[in-house]
Amino acid sequence: MGQPPIMLLVHVLLAAAIGAALPFRHRHPVAALAVMVIAMSAHALLGAPLLPIDVLALPALYSLAARHRPPVSVPGAAALLTWLLATTLPRLGDEHLNPGEVGLLCVVIAWVWTWGTLVRIRRAHLDELGARALRLEREQHALAEAAAAEERARIAREMHDIVSHSLSVVVVMSEGAAATVDTAPERAREAMLRVRDTGRSALADMRTMLGVLRSPETGPHDPQPGIDRLPELVAESRAAGLPVQLTVDGDHAALSTGLEATVYRIVQEALTNTRRHAGPEVGRVEVAVRTDPGSVRVRIADDGQGPATAPTTAAPASAPAGTSTAGTSAAGTSAAGNGFGLRGIRERVAASGGIVHAGPRPGGGFEVAAELPTDTRTEGERT
Repeated sequence: MGQPPIMLLVHVLLAAAIGAALPFRHRHPVAALAVMVIAMSAHALLGAPLLPIDVLALPALYSLAARHRPPVSVPGAAALLTWLLATTLPRLGDEHLNPGEVGLLCVVIAWVWTWGTLVRIRRAHLDELGARALRLEREQHALAEAAAAEERARIAREMHDIVSHSLSVVVVMSEGAAATVDTAPERAREAMLRVRDTGRSALADMRTMLGVLRSPETGPHDPQPGIDRLPELVAESRAAGLPVQLTVDGDHAALSTGLEATVYRIVQEALTNTRRHAGPEVGRVEVAVRTDPGSVRVRIADDGQGPATAPTTAAPASAPAGTSTAGTSAAGTSAAGNGFGLRGIRERVAASGGIVHAGPRPGGGFEVAAELPTDTRTEGERT
C-alpha cells in the first residue's frame, strides 16, 4: 500500500476498535454501532477503501433495530448508509466497485435494519400476549376468590338463620319447661315435645344444607323456604311465648323461589332477635308481608324494649334518590347493630336489589321493614 508504518498502525488500531465494539452490541447497541461508524469513517478519511472488518457493522445495526424503536434505530441505519456512500462514491469504477454493487450494499443495510425491526415487533407482541395472559390469570383468580367469598357468605347466612332461629326456640321453651315442670308437668311435657320437634326440623335443614355443600351443583333440593311456610314460623314463635300476628296480602304465586326465601329469612331473623332483645314486656309482634306490582314489602314490628339506637337504613347504590326507606334490619338486634343476623338481612336485601330500614319505633319497640323488587329475574336467585 506504500503507507508509512505509523499509518498502518493507525489502521490496525481502528480495525481493532471495530472488532472490540462487536461484543457490546447486545447490551449497548447504540454505543457499539457509534464506535464502529466513527472508526470506519476515520478509515475513509485516511484514504482506506472498504475493509472486510467493516461487515461487523451489520450485526451491530441488527441489534440496534431489534432493541430500539425507529426514532433510535433509523438514525443508526442512516449513519451507516452515509458512511457507505461517502466511502464508495468517490471510488466508483476503481478496483471492484460499481454502482450496482453500491446499490446492493445499500439494500443489505436496509434489509438488516428491517429484519431487526421485525424481530423487535414480534418480541413486543409476545411480551404483550404474555402480559395479557398474566392479567387474565390474575383477574380469573380474583373472580374465583370473589365467588368463593360470596358463596361462603351465603352459606354463613343460611347456617346462621337455621341454627340461630332453632336454638333460640329451643332455649326459650326449655326454660319454660324447666320453670313449670313441678307446677304444670303437662305444659312442661308439651314444651319439651316442641323442643324435640324443633330440634328435628333444624337437623333436617342442616342435613339438606350439607347435602347442597357436597353437591357440585345446586338444584331443587336447596333449602329454600317460602312465604307459604311463614305460618309455621309464626306458630313456633307463638309456642315459644311470643305474641305474633301474621298478615299476608297480595298474590305471591309469581315470585321467584329465591325472593320468597329472602322474605322468609328476614321474618325468621327478625323474630329470633325479638325473642332475644325485646324483653318480657313485649305484648304484640306484627308481621306483615304485602305483594304489590313490582315489589314485596316486609314489616316486623314489636312493642318491646328494643335497643335504643338510631335507625339504620341500607339501600343499593343504584336506588334512586327519594326512594322510601322501606328496608332491612333485624327487630331487636344488638345494640351495636352489627350482629350476624342484621348483617345477613342487609346482605340478602342488597343481593335482591332492595332497600332496608331498622330502628326503634316512636313510643317504644323496634321495627324492621324491607322492600324487595319483583321485576329483577336474577336478583332473588342469588340469595
